[in-house]
Amino acid sequence: MKATPPRRRAKKTVATKATAAGSGAAGPAPRKPSSRSGLMPAADVQEMFVRLRELNPHPTTELEYSTPFELLVAVILSAQATDVGVNKATRRLYPVANTPQAILDLGEEGLKKHIATIGLFNAKAKNVIATCRILVDRFGGEVPHDRDALEALPGVGRKTANVVLNTAFGEPTMAVDTHIFRVANRTGLAPGKDVRAVEDALLRRVPAEFLHDAHHWLILHGRYVCKARKPDCPQCVVRDLCRFKDKTPG
Repeated sequence: MKATPPRRRAKKTVATKATAAGSGAAGPAPRKPSSRSGLMPAADVQEMFVRLRELNPHPTTELEYSTPFELLVAVILSAQATDVGVNKATRRLYPVANTPQAILDLGEEGLKKHIATIGLFNAKAKNVIATCRILVDRFGGEVPHDRDALEALPGVGRKTANVVLNTAFGEPTMAVDTHIFRVANRTGLAPGKDVRAVEDALLRRVPAEFLHDAHHWLILHGRYVCKARKPDCPQCVVRDLCRFKDKTPG
């Protein structure tokens, strides 16, 4: 049997949180905060990603996986669920079944037993089984490196396809989730009325040298710093670049 490479474990404890927030690390001299809302200037966009890269040179997903297939399943399971919850489930599932055929052999009811702690697990189990069948029948058990083929899989939409294309295959895609949507609009980085508008704006505005990792930096920043209810503006390393008018004091 072919050896399975070690699974990538999430590192979201002290390291990730400190990296996202800056952890009080010394950085470039802050620019004068803007009192205006609107679009972030191109020079500030460049500076924003310079700072995020300095704090976290090699960002990645917090989902645990060792193969493109494990990542695909984890992302399908992550809809309306936390990465922490998904990782708990896949730690039970993947030692038992971590290939399309193995999950098909497990069956839908068997799969449900391993992912029952995740919300919407019944629908997700059905989608994963259907996806595994397609992968076995049409792609030799491999995850296709193609957007149209990915989006044709049950339970896979544009965001999931973008995550797989970026994280598993290294493409400079932008998977816009609720965190990225919030950060893009709040900061003025790439305002948009809907997810696709924000995605397209980010692909236009993020400098090419940062585009591969931008999706991870923005998710982490939104998850740990630029939070929905109370953004941690005092700890934000791009506070002086941000166009948000109602910054939290500190």
